[in-house]
Amino acid sequence: MTLQTRLMAAVIGFVSLILIIVAVITSTLLGSAQEGQLSEQLRSLSGRTTNLVTQASIPAALHDTRLTAQSTMENVAPPPTGLLLAIAAPDSGASGVLVDGSGDVRDLSDDQLTAINDALSGRGSGSITFAGPGGGSYQLTVTQTSVTQFSDKITVVTGLPRDAIQSTMAQLFTVIALATLGGLILLALTTAITIRVSLRPLRAVAGTATRVANQPLDRGEVTITERVPASEADPRTETGMVGAALNTLLDHVNDSLASRQKNEERMRRFVADASHELRTPLASIRGYSELSLRDRELPETAQTALERIQAQSLRMTRLVEDLLLLARLDEGQELVHGTVDLTQLALEGLTDARPTAPEHHWNIDVPEEPVVMLGDAGRLHQVVANLLANARTHTPAGTSITLSVAKEGDEAVIRVRDDGPGIDPQVREELFARFARGDSSRARQTGGTGLGLAIAKAIVEGHHGTIAVESEPGDTTFTVRFPLTPASGAFDNHRIAPDGTPEGAVQ
Repeated sequence: MTLQTRLMAAVIGFVSLILIIVAVITSTLLGSAQEGQLSEQLRSLSGRTTNLVTQASIPAALHDTRLTAQSTMENVAPPPTGLLLAIAAPDSGASGVLVDGSGDVRDLSDDQLTAINDALSGRGSGSITFAGPGGGSYQLTVTQTSVTQFSDKITVVTGLPRDAIQSTMAQLFTVIALATLGGLILLALTTAITIRVSLRPLRAVAGTATRVANQPLDRGEVTITERVPASEADPRTETGMVGAALNTLLDHVNDSLASRQKNEERMRRFVADASHELRTPLASIRGYSELSLRDRELPETAQTALERIQAQSLRMTRLVEDLLLLARLDEGQELVHGTVDLTQLALEGLTDARPTAPEHHWNIDVPEEPVVMLGDAGRLHQVVANLLANARTHTPAGTSITLSVAKEGDEAVIRVRDDGPGIDPQVREELFARFARGDSSRARQTGGTGLGLAIAKAIVEGHHGTIAVESEPGDTTFTVRFPLTPASGAFDNHRIAPDGTPEGAVQ
């Protein structure tokens, strides 16, 4: 859950618990108070009814008249509403009456009298509930009186309805429930607004961090302009401190990126300058070695040494040329864009690669319609040549290598697939890095300078394309994708001349 949700749940949960405790305590105290008032009222009324029964029992005993609750109630004028009176007198049995809400006196049935007797069970007080029409809950109390004319005591049961208490408690619970619900809704809205306003700086920090994270910071000249707004980065508040700290961090990161870019540019210029300067002495070494080898009178050892010097100078020349090419590609140079037929380029690339490894099986899969794009034909040919050379070098004899060209949507796709042993996952992530060697990932311990795939990646990215590899034992595929419509303005303002070449091509 989010921080806002957790805070709201905690606040509303604690407040709800407090409200429930207060409601229980309030209802308990109020119920006890009302029960006490009813008991006091019943005690007073019980004394009155007992006196009436005593007064009525004397004439009944003298005149041999049966003493009943009905005859006793006749002396009560007017009888209290809801009064319940039951009498158990000698020679008269048990009888009882009930004054209903309209003031009418209603006799109690034998079942009701039995229920009253069971509810009391010899106790001095109790409660009973009558079912059916006119029924209800009553609080009962028992008193006894004696008259000298009767040998046994007269039992008098007096009761008052508890409906008023139950109605009051029901109203109380309704009011408490509604008030609690309304209070919790108001509390939730207030808490949500308060927390949302309080967490606004954190959302600003998250938004700024997200925008910075979406920037490409791994290469090129990068400037981080995103900052948390000053209004959300007040260091006097806890959340504002986070925004201020992030702004400080972004300042340091921006300075570090600028320093990194300067170092990269300085290193790139050094590599370019060093490569350029090394070309002349390497050419001189190669030239003098070739000139010296023309002398037929050289001793065999000297001739062998000169041949080794010439071979190593050629190898070093290729390395210097690759480094110089990478440096210029990093600076956005070396690409001359024109119309390129990738189908024809693939055919030429496979034709050039087949004689270098006749023991491999070479296949090509190209569409009937040409796949044409804007790009540097020479450099794109170098991409294909490097991928084919990589597949040839790092796979054993008998491996099948397939070069395919296709048009997928608005992209031109080149794939180089082989059924060799695959690439070691440990080196796959660094496969396109400079001077990366894949010797440990293939069966044969061979390899060049480790710049072939790095050059291919630089050329592809210079054309706003992507290069990726998927590999497992028996299936390794390098996939190159180029946009048929340039993604940026690098190829804008080019017009294709009638001879098929772009007019106004820029370098």
